[in-house]
Amino acid sequence: MQNDRKSHLRRKVFVSGCYDMLHSGHVAFFKAASAFGDLYVGIGSDATIYDLKKRKTVYGERERLYMVKAIRYVTDAFINPGSGMMDFVETIDRVQPDIFVVNTDGGSDMKRKFCEERGIEYIELQRIPDDGLDARSTTSLRSANRCGLPYRLDLAGTWIDQPYVSCHHPGWALTISLEPTIEFMERGGMSTSTRNAARKIWPYELPTGNEEMLARLLFCFENDPEQDKGHISGAQDSIGICMSGLNRHYYDNTYWPTKIESCHDEATLDWLEKHLCLVPTFPRKHGCSVVTGKEITPEKVAALADAANRCWEAIMRHDLDAFAKSYADSFAAQVSMFPAMIADGLQPFIDKYSKLSLAHKLSGAGGGGYLALVIDGDLPEGAIPLKIRRRE
Repeated sequence: MQNDRKSHLRRKVFVSGCYDMLHSGHVAFFKAASAFGDLYVGIGSDATIYDLKKRKTVYGERERLYMVKAIRYVTDAFINPGSGMMDFVETIDRVQPDIFVVNTDGGSDMKRKFCEERGIEYIELQRIPDDGLDARSTTSLRSANRCGLPYRLDLAGTWIDQPYVSCHHPGWALTISLEPTIEFMERGGMSTSTRNAARKIWPYELPTGNEEMLARLLFCFENDPEQDKGHISGAQDSIGICMSGLNRHYYDNTYWPTKIESCHDEATLDWLEKHLCLVPTFPRKHGCSVVTGKEITPEKVAALADAANRCWEAIMRHDLDAFAKSYADSFAAQVSMFPAMIADGLQPFIDKYSKLSLAHKLSGAGGGGYLALVIDGDLPEGAIPLKIRRRE
């Protein structure tokens, strides 16, 4: 046994990962991998992690490099200069390892084939904690501690919740409240700024109680006049987060709707989930103003209001063709008033997915974020299914 151990000491072993939220599971993995030789670690860059996971890291790449290098099982570590799932290729060329070690949940045929082509031994390890410790993974830790607050997706009538729009013509805004099945990107049109405000009141989940009252509380908290932000967030954001199911809210030159109607019919919510999905593009760039060049007229706002009304009626009838038509008309009315919603770089996404869907719109105020598609059939490549939050 001792001779076997010595025969491995001068071999080079390579592992690669994000190593954000460093925990005992990572250390146990490094310990197990180092049993095969001198351990070298490739670390995903901040840019790569953001591209893959659509979120910022908890710790920046320099800090993650510092922490990984400090672990006694690690011989050396590097920030991978590449991108995507195979961001470690250049690091491999630099280290020239004999062995590539992965956890079983981090292995792939692509990595295995890569190692075969390079003559590198490929080893998959089970995730086994040291004695007395629980098994740890970043995914499980995030799931255990993640915020359970909902997100909001606007379906039609967006912008009518601003008095400078509804003063020209009253109308409805339609929203659905979404379960946080994934961590949606910031500045992505999913009302993350209002959700972040909600986290200051309710860090993990919404309290039970009157949902409209919770929405009013959140709206007032986010738009505290003492903050003097110079902008009032639309009420559709707080309503969409706090009020479960499908809701429409009526605005007539007011910040808060004069009436709200809700749909909790299970068949209708199932139908919407079947015919809606999201495709990520990129976050709205800092400095991007979607209100630049706006042109708001009574005729354009009337078209927005009419499309939103038809959209609700189509959903109630489960009429897919009418839903897609009114959904597209609502988005066209939005863009006619706020052309900057279609920011540079979005058109290729629109061109691609308009061919794969019945209708599309940009989430929220646009400028980036997600394409919200109406579909009939399988999810398009890269699309994210939705789970509408039901009433407790």
